[in-house]
Amino acid sequence: MTSPEKTSPDPASPEATSPKATPPETTPPENARRVACVGAGVIGGGWVAHFLARGYDVTAWDPAPDAALKLRRLVDAAWPALTSLGLAEGASPDRLTVTGTLEQAVAKAEFVQESAPEKLDLKRDLLTRLDAATPPGVVIASSTSGYPMTDMQTTAADPSRLVVGHPFNPPYLIPLVEVVGGEHTDPAAVAWAARFYEAAGKSVITMDNEVPGFIANRLQEALWREALHMVANGEATVRDIDLSITEGPGLRWAVMGPMLTFALAGGEGGMAHMLDHFGPSLKSPWTRLEAPELDRELYDAVVAGCDEAADGRSIADLVAERDKGVIDVLRATGRLGREGEAR
Repeated sequence: MTSPEKTSPDPASPEATSPKATPPETTPPENARRVACVGAGVIGGGWVAHFLARGYDVTAWDPAPDAALKLRRLVDAAWPALTSLGLAEGASPDRLTVTGTLEQAVAKAEFVQESAPEKLDLKRDLLTRLDAATPPGVVIASSTSGYPMTDMQTTAADPSRLVVGHPFNPPYLIPLVEVVGGEHTDPAAVAWAARFYEAAGKSVITMDNEVPGFIANRLQEALWREALHMVANGEATVRDIDLSITEGPGLRWAVMGPMLTFALAGGEGGMAHMLDHFGPSLKSPWTRLEAPELDRELYDAVVAGCDEAADGRSIADLVAERDKGVIDVLRATGRLGREGEAR
């Protein structure tokens, strides 16, 4: 990514630290139909596929020379799953336009989704460029996996319209989006983004406070770190770990989250009885939340274990299998609307 053409304000200056008032919204979030996706890798491309399936006109830009070809391949690969979920009226891959510049992508956008790689300086510079190029008042959301918006909005002229819209991979299939602003984000921009995502068929968590990694990634990361410890110590294989979730708590988590699941463990006494009964086990050495050293031995063991678990299936085969499985779970648990879209 190149540096922004305009001169960015000094982060310590009043111009940078005092948020500008967001202009009155010209388009209600439910009526917005033109979306720009900046960054077209796995996450950005997944967003493109989702918005196309929901009937939006999408413009996309990515600096990679082969971005357009890869993006259209990704959309084509996702379309069968999206068709199974149920397409919105007028939905079509033909409503995608891949532009030659960032400025062209956002020129007429009513919402912008940024999905650049997880590098803070790159995110900061890109959001500054997007702020300069996007029409006033249009909300700009970042797909960041963990950076607080406060750390990314420091050089934007108008940080008030910058929010986090953190999806789960693949964005075209997993309903969750976590929305949160930074210190200089206008609460109205957060509310607008949440309403927009809901109108676009997403399940939205609007967070009141920033926390690195947000909610879902922090929970997922704790499980991931313990899994690495167990592989590193020879306590479990990759296959053992995956089966322990897919054949165990994962089936319950597909219906309700870990808190309500634990509450049911208390029987008629609910969570209170569960805590009374199992609370002392919190002192037991059942988990290690310090991350293990990701040395070559652990790296190789995890990679080899995944190759073994794939059992000759290609990545494309596994993606198709995963997509069908998630759709089946959504269907089986009543989380599909009348037209088949995830609620």
